[in-house]
Amino acid sequence: MAYEDRPFEDVIVTPDGFSLPDLKWRELLFVGALRADGDSFVRDPSRPLPPFRADGLFPDGQRFAIRRDRGRVHLQRLG
Repeated sequence: MAYEDRPFEDVIVTPDGFSLPDLKWRELLFVGALRADGDSFVRDPSRPLPPFRADGLFPDGQRFAIRRDRGRVHLQRLG
């Protein structure tokens, strides 16, 4: 199976959010799916999301705190 068939299988879901590789984080910022809002990031529903396999990772208007660790970005849902 090609990478394109499972582009986000390396998303790791945690009790308070999820983590993903830094390259995929940068893709989310590049397409505008997430934007900085103060000290956190928020999902912009007017922008497209890459084809995530896990449903419900990015509800519209969801705010996230981020933490970088060894090539991964950990997103913690806020509120």
